[in-house]
Amino acid sequence: MGALPKQRISHARQGERRAHHHLDLPQLVACPQCKRPRLSHHACPNCGTYRGRQVFLPKTQK
Repeated sequence: MGALPKQRISHARQGERRAHHHLDLPQLVACPQCKRPRLSHHACPNCGTYRGRQVFLPKTQK
């Protein structure tokens, strides 16, 4: 047999433990080239630039 808890964990204590399990919203910043929102420290998916350089060519929209 494995170890079993001696007391039941109350809902309040269980909620205190799970308080950090929430989802965080992604941190968006404006792209300096196209002014569209992008993830911080990531290349812009709209124009394909990162830190003033062209890193990839974005797909053309239909």
